[in-house]
Amino acid sequence: MKFSQFAFLLLFFLAGVRTPYAKAEGIQIIPKPNHFRLEKGHFTIPGELTVSTVVSGFEAIIPVFCRQLSTYSDFSCTKTSGSAQIRLAHSDSIRDSESYQLKITPKDIVVVANEPAGAFYGLQSLLQLIVNADEGMIPCSFIVDQPRYSWRGIMLDESRHFFGIEQVKQLLDYMALHKLNKFHWHLTDVPGWRIEIKKYPKLTTVGGIGNDHDPKAEARYYTQEEISTVVEYARERFIEIIPEIDMPGHAAAANRAYPEFSGGGSERYPEFTFHPGKEGTYQYLTDILREVSGLFPSEYIHIGGDEVHFGNHQWKTDPDVQKLMKTERLNHLKQVEQYFIRRMADSVARLGKKVIGWDEVIGSGIDVHSTLVMWWRHDKPYLLDSAIENGYELVMCPRIPLYFDFDQHDSHAYGRRWGGEFCDIEKVYDFPFGNIDGDHDKVIGMQANVWTERIQNDKRLDFMTFPRLSAMAEAAWSYGKMKSYPEFLERLKKMIGCYDRDGIYYFDPFDVHSHPEPGGIKK
Repeated sequence: MKFSQFAFLLLFFLAGVRTPYAKAEGIQIIPKPNHFRLEKGHFTIPGELTVSTVVSGFEAIIPVFCRQLSTYSDFSCTKTSGSAQIRLAHSDSIRDSESYQLKITPKDIVVVANEPAGAFYGLQSLLQLIVNADEGMIPCSFIVDQPRYSWRGIMLDESRHFFGIEQVKQLLDYMALHKLNKFHWHLTDVPGWRIEIKKYPKLTTVGGIGNDHDPKAEARYYTQEEISTVVEYARERFIEIIPEIDMPGHAAAANRAYPEFSGGGSERYPEFTFHPGKEGTYQYLTDILREVSGLFPSEYIHIGGDEVHFGNHQWKTDPDVQKLMKTERLNHLKQVEQYFIRRMADSVARLGKKVIGWDEVIGSGIDVHSTLVMWWRHDKPYLLDSAIENGYELVMCPRIPLYFDFDQHDSHAYGRRWGGEFCDIEKVYDFPFGNIDGDHDKVIGMQANVWTERIQNDKRLDFMTFPRLSAMAEAAWSYGKMKSYPEFLERLKKMIGCYDRDGIYYFDPFDVHSHPEPGGIKK
């Protein structure tokens, strides 16, 4: 739930701040804080900082902050139970779990929050100020900050190309640094099944073979132990991981492993669907979701629901599907698809989870109170309005400008385009724009989707993700009146220093030829 901006402004004024909006000078933080005041003086950073807290639940975030500090800077810190330069404090007056105050004086630094997430985000802002400090000094200042959206996400598709734990951890690290809090993990699709399911081992040993450009590549997937490792790593950084098991379409990898549950496909998309007319299909998928549910503490499971018409052609003549249509009085294949979605949404509900689906699930009849819709078809803005009118909560992730597999500069040749349009960093930063009502109560956030048909290795993944991740993070956190693209670019120059230190091969918007586009896969 979005915290009232008015309430935060009131808190800001009560704290003695006279100007409610930040000035550009000295704000070396991405995303830009929503309320900021520079004060006289500087805090001089010692060689080793000390951090303390007496607040239960806040202690666990200190080791993560100290590891970040040593990664991104030449400074270090330790946790102490005595007096310290950095203190974490609690206040009931800060009601939102992700909000924080940061007070920097010449003598010490205090982060105030109501919940550990807010304290963690306060430390992320402080971390960037330290990393970007001039001559070891950071300006004295007072920040009162809150997110614009409660959902600030990145989706990574590892079905089409598999990247592995270390690359995922690096992405989670930068999500944390940028106060992004939702990692949507696309683990199953046509090219490969990437999550171990113990009841159905062939899903990985057979379904895990291949990728989007080499159908015979060795099986690559995450064991359940590896999934648990990543989930815990994300939890320490206040990132919720949402798994996606795509259905009833995009099922070819699973159908290679267990063809008895295939609903067939089309000439271009063979074995594309799960079978909606066999009762065993629903038990099979429920068994899978039960194991998935046990691995991910998220309140959500994403079940896809998109592009089913690509491969439902054999449903027209399949006797079991025709029997289902007669029994359930379904008049056309779209209704068969919607019946399937309702059945699997019921299974998700019985597992104690909420459903997420792509915008095709609008109109399927699934419960609006336990369903989140992701609007992705930018060329169909009426679907955003339809979701809201039907009462669904909604996350915005339209192809233009939030698909990071699209080109980001006119000179690039390997990414996707839509009618010549691509997703440059300024479009990402400016979203939401046009007639999109990004401030409707039902719109809980935004997300960038990194599809990987044309992203085959770590170098290209970095290039397509950075620095658009930084721009998207600010669009999701900072209120519209706070945003200034030219001023963002000045702060981005500092963030690029972190990229360099980490060896990230990024697109450089300041010198587009300094990091040439890595070779990709043309389609």
